[in-house]
Amino acid sequence: MELTSVILTTGGSACFFKLVNCGISKLSMPESACRNAWKWRNISTSFFHSLITGIWAVLCFYLHPRMAEDLIGTYSVFSHALVSVSIGYFIYDFFDMVLNQKLSQSWELLFHHCVVITCFGISVLSCRYVGFAVVALLVEINSVFLHLRQVLRMANLFKTTAYRVNSMLNLATYMVFRIATLAWMTRWLVLNRDNVPLVSYTVGSVGLAIMTAMNIVLFYRLTHSDFLKGSRDAKKEKET
Repeated sequence: MELTSVILTTGGSACFFKLVNCGISKLSMPESACRNAWKWRNISTSFFHSLITGIWAVLCFYLHPRMAEDLIGTYSVFSHALVSVSIGYFIYDFFDMVLNQKLSQSWELLFHHCVVITCFGISVLSCRYVGFAVVALLVEINSVFLHLRQVLRMANLFKTTAYRVNSMLNLATYMVFRIATLAWMTRWLVLNRDNVPLVSYTVGSVGLAIMTAMNIVLFYRLTHSDFLKGSRDAKKEKET
């Protein structure tokens, strides 16, 4: 893809997700979510992005299996477009948070988005490491359940069977598509050190270190909120 195509795809993606957000605002929402309508729309839009890119990432490797053998130089227009579309979403979401949320509440995600936009930007502009970026987007498979969890909580459905089932699926996919995937990506980067330029290697290493730290913290919060805290509360109820 030429630079013009990258800019058009990225810009078109940002506009598309803005339209998705506007469309969600026209739909009815649970009364409990009305207190923070912006967050409801933001999470719902993120859920939509995760659903699209998670499936898209799997299809990239299914339709172009050679890319799995060479994550540096081998890619397809389909996979290159996926990374460009994701950059557009993260740019849109970055400004959506800047304009609608306090910095003290969103700085972690804003920092995360800056790292992702930088890493993915290097990939699409250089047409290198596209396969590596697509591997990173497999994380979005877990994000589907992660965002659905937030939607259910905002709808006051956190005591339902659907929420408990989603919590288990969220934890299982978290281990596979976040923890294991990040570990594999780190191992791949170390093993391919001689094939990656110093700048790209440094950016990739710093990015992975940040993502790993953030995901460990998030994993603790999820297990504490959905499993450890719930178990203690249930134990207290039995004792009283």
